[in-house]
Amino acid sequence: MDIDDVNAVAVLGAGSMGHGIAEVAALAGFEVRLRDIEEEFVRNGYEQIEWSLDKLVEQGQISESDAESTLDRISTHVDIAEAVDDVDVVIEAVPEKVSIKRDVYADLAAAAPDEAVFATNTSSISITELGEMTDRPARFCGMHFFNPPIRMELVEVISGEETSESTLDLVTELAEEMGKTPVRVHKDSPGFIVNRVLTPLMNEAAWIVEEGDATVAEVDSTTKYGLGLPMGSFELADQVGIDVGYHVLEYMQEKIGDAYRPCPLLEAKVEAGDLGKKTGAGFYDYESGDGAQVPSDQVREDVADRLLAVLANEVAGLIENEVAEAEAIDTAVKLGGRWADGPALMLDERDLSELLDVLDERYEETGEERYEAVSYLRELVDAGSSFHGSAEVEDANGDDGYDYDAVTVEVRERVGHVVLDRPHRMNTITDTILEELRDAVERFEDDEEVRSVLITGAGDRAFSAGADIQAMAGGAGDVNRAADLSRLGQETFGRLESSELPVVAGVDGYCLGGGMELATGADLRVASERSEFGQPEHDLGLIPGWGGTVRLQRIVGMGRAKEIIFTADRYDAETMADYGFVNEVVANEELEARAFELARDLAAGPPIAQRYTKRAMHRGWDDVDAGLDVEAQSFGLLFDTEDLMTGMTAFMGDSEPEFEGK
Repeated sequence: MDIDDVNAVAVLGAGSMGHGIAEVAALAGFEVRLRDIEEEFVRNGYEQIEWSLDKLVEQGQISESDAESTLDRISTHVDIAEAVDDVDVVIEAVPEKVSIKRDVYADLAAAAPDEAVFATNTSSISITELGEMTDRPARFCGMHFFNPPIRMELVEVISGEETSESTLDLVTELAEEMGKTPVRVHKDSPGFIVNRVLTPLMNEAAWIVEEGDATVAEVDSTTKYGLGLPMGSFELADQVGIDVGYHVLEYMQEKIGDAYRPCPLLEAKVEAGDLGKKTGAGFYDYESGDGAQVPSDQVREDVADRLLAVLANEVAGLIENEVAEAEAIDTAVKLGGRWADGPALMLDERDLSELLDVLDERYEETGEERYEAVSYLRELVDAGSSFHGSAEVEDANGDDGYDYDAVTVEVRERVGHVVLDRPHRMNTITDTILEELRDAVERFEDDEEVRSVLITGAGDRAFSAGADIQAMAGGAGDVNRAADLSRLGQETFGRLESSELPVVAGVDGYCLGGGMELATGADLRVASERSEFGQPEHDLGLIPGWGGTVRLQRIVGMGRAKEIIFTADRYDAETMADYGFVNEVVANEELEARAFELARDLAAGPPIAQRYTKRAMHRGWDDVDAGLDVEAQSFGLLFDTEDLMTGMTAFMGDSEPEFEGK
């Protein structure tokens, strides 16, 4: 059977995952049979699909006719024989209990067509064990969707010991037809990829607190703002459900060993029924409290090293055991965990030998199996290599001479595009970024191919979340170092502001602290709808130190500038547009294209006139007469340029001018 032969799909289980999978399959054009053990359950699932499709229509993602035809392709069933009659693929999404799944597979064996392929949506149970409960282990595999299936792109396609390659190919193609990104898990291993990475990381965070080495606030601050992950470790545990991670750890401990023994802190939460957001309390209080309020100023380098060491060991273990390659691990965790960068790439930026030292020291101190380094990690360190190998982690700057460590540079259509390239740290700014950004701007001005500058941040979570707090914390108490860092930022952003080239900041996601000061140095700012702005320095007992106290008031006025700095509040893109800070707000998916389009349009403008305009405006801010004098002199000089004749000729001929800067 190949994908062209698949017409009908049965989804067993109408809960949150089941009805979501059914919706995705029906949207892809397949006939779908949604089945559960009671009419009420299957009806609730169908109504959830109706609600979801209505939302997609409201958001303009599908038309009303698409929604209606999708619903027409879904039928609901309680009788399993009726549900699987003549179907080509059965996707099981019943509760994560082996006894329930065993009963379902027994009923399936009696009712399903002999040639039908079975797939299970289990998030952790052995595919091999489940396959042995069916009458077709060769045509059985894992098809692990992530919640909610309608929005999450990842599907882990997992092989059991007896799964045939043709079955894996079919289910992979089926996931692609559903608009998903399938990642192959080559060997049946507890936790597969995403849970195998995320769950031990959550467990180690709990052990750090349990042992009194750090607080919940410090661990979450480090995870979210130090490592740049989407959520703090405990914030994520509360969001998913502490019991979910705890039971995955129990299963992994049973199947692999005590390296995955759940921390007593997690066990206590589960026994108390404090499971996180769904019960109103977990590590944070969601009923009487404010929920997960993760501080940005309690980053601990030792906590980061310990978490990264455990992460490195897990990634190395997956590769060593041939569960998945580094590229697949990165793709799976980026999509399933919503990380800005994959863990293998993230670790390749670190010194693996230092992380190995952390593991060895902890193992020697505690004897805990979770710190016993796998052989593959030692091999990488001994070879001086990385997870992706030296050839695959080369600088992405290309052969244009702009060769940097913390930013990437591209020159295209006369636009010099600088990307802050630390997505795993939310593009937080270091002294290296400041130095490389300044150098890039100066080189752009000497490059005849560059007529404008565009600055963006890698990933879709942050333009820049500010200064690298870890780097700053390392210099706490060193007044001279702090002052030097302030001057370096002031000089860099001042150089940007005074550049002869027009500068555009394309803001997507967080634009906070030093990141907002960087955007302030641009001439124009375009932002995505999801962007957030703020100067949180007062919450840290600081002031904006990279020109924010001076430049911000020039753009939004002194009153608004004081409001933004004194309150340390966060502001959405529309509010910042109302304040005059953002020139244009666009849809999230349009930000990259629109920012480049704006920079390209500026690059097509008259470079000499642009240079003189910036010079006159900046000079006139503090001294009106001086600014007017510069304006008059510049106006006269421009009358002696070829660009003027080019512009006038194009205007008279109703055509687009091609300015040469002469």
